[in-house]
Amino acid sequence: MSKSPADMLALQRFYHWEKATPERIALSQPMGQGQMKDFTWAQVADQTRRMAAHLKAQGWEPGSKVAILSKNCAWWLMTDLAIWMAGYVSVPLYPTLAPETIRQILLHSEAKACFVGKLDGWAGMKPGLPADMRCIGYPLSPADVVADYPGWDAICARTQPLAGQPVRTEDELATLIYTSGTTGKPKGVMHSFGNFAWALNAGIKRIPMTGEDRMLSYLPLAHVVERVLVEHGWLRTGMRLYFAESLETFAADVQRARPTIFFSVPRLWVKFQHGVHHKLPEPKLKLLLSIPIVSGLIRKKVLGALGLDQCRIACGGAAPMPVALLGWFRKLGLPVNEGYGMTENLAVSHLTVPGTNQEGSVGPAYEGVQVRIAPDNGEIQMRSPAVMLGYYKEPVLTREAMTDDGWLRTGDKGHIDEQGCLRVTGRVKDLFKTGKGKYVAPAPIEDRLVMHDAIEACVVTGANLGQPLGIAMLSPDAVNALAKPGARESMEASLATHLKAINATLDPHERLQCLVAVSTAWTVDNDVITPTFKVKRNRIEDLYAANYENWEASGKRVIWHS
Repeated sequence: MSKSPADMLALQRFYHWEKATPERIALSQPMGQGQMKDFTWAQVADQTRRMAAHLKAQGWEPGSKVAILSKNCAWWLMTDLAIWMAGYVSVPLYPTLAPETIRQILLHSEAKACFVGKLDGWAGMKPGLPADMRCIGYPLSPADVVADYPGWDAICARTQPLAGQPVRTEDELATLIYTSGTTGKPKGVMHSFGNFAWALNAGIKRIPMTGEDRMLSYLPLAHVVERVLVEHGWLRTGMRLYFAESLETFAADVQRARPTIFFSVPRLWVKFQHGVHHKLPEPKLKLLLSIPIVSGLIRKKVLGALGLDQCRIACGGAAPMPVALLGWFRKLGLPVNEGYGMTENLAVSHLTVPGTNQEGSVGPAYEGVQVRIAPDNGEIQMRSPAVMLGYYKEPVLTREAMTDDGWLRTGDKGHIDEQGCLRVTGRVKDLFKTGKGKYVAPAPIEDRLVMHDAIEACVVTGANLGQPLGIAMLSPDAVNALAKPGARESMEASLATHLKAINATLDPHERLQCLVAVSTAWTVDNDVITPTFKVKRNRIEDLYAANYENWEASGKRVIWHS
């Protein structure tokens, strides 16, 4: 049975907009120093067809892999389309990867070439590219990318557009999406054109999108949510996409786009909250929101300052959203719908229903998605037409990812409540046992810990200790504030009060012995977090486990660690 009508497949949608709305602006790209470049669908089509003709002329075998290493930009999307038109398979890489990971993915995927675009750390990444790798640069690429091979503009200028409407069938492999590596080395998840089309069919019923919507593309397009929601949402609806220029200009980028649909990961939603509290302390904001006439003005002002005053659907995912954080945004007039999914199912599994308060859950399954809870270990298992074809060149891992009767093992624990909503309670393998023989689920405790304004990320750990402990990475603002006289003592008291309040809600065996405040940032560069801001628990153990017993024995409630 067909997953989706042929005219809903990615390339067919592209040809539709090329013909139906050639003069409509499709993409808005920052060019630096406040300059913008808009691309109409006709311009997108022209450049895409020229690059497709160039790639096809290389004579590679149909289905050959072509990599993309770049921050989000207009050329990223045109590259993906060109790769597909030429009959090849795209392999996106996160634009923050270590050189060893870049090399591993390029070699494992057998990529014939690599498009290298906007990057912040190209000098450190460049050694990861094999010496014989053909690199094609974008107009905003690092200058030395095009030293040995013509760049995008030069290729387009000398190449005639590919004619006709080459199509790819729903069963053909479209892309390899490499996992972010929280559970080991990245795996190449294989998805077909039919997978994407079905995912959009299901997703658009829960998140109604139209050509009048606007989205800002800023989370890595190498990530499954950005790929499905932004790239394929754009192709399905013909909406206008804006791109973020840099971390420094992000606030202005959101203001310029005024997105009507906005997705972010929990860590960035927390940053939004902290930014609001920095300008409007929580007690004062709470008071103002309680005054009937004033509250509406305050909500409008705060959301306007965030650039989200025209946002009609806000979503969060990629990691659990703290319930208190969801409640805070709802009171602000911006309810955030929490989603659940994974690379292996194109992130189309569950999402809370817009307009319905289902906080604490990830909502019901999308239409067409089947879900069950394994009776032996509480694992969430699901199946749908969006489930991957398998892991590239990894048949053993593919078999391990599926049950004998064909359901995807998510590795997450959870239960379905009386309303039919899924509640995710942690990872099957994240549970740890203390020295008292009691199991601790870290995720719910971490959701509470991270709600302190000074904490940007945290981990609850302590296998075989008498009691678990919390390790919290302080936010840059909090670290900077420590230099002020009396600030350390004040923050220590605040963190201790926060810890006491959390422990009061926990069972005795779950209560944290202490909270370790870490001032060194956890970043992609030092391999503590993934490109989607998930903390790598194994790296936390590598870095801090030698200190656990001393921290536990110290008797201190808050411990400072560089």
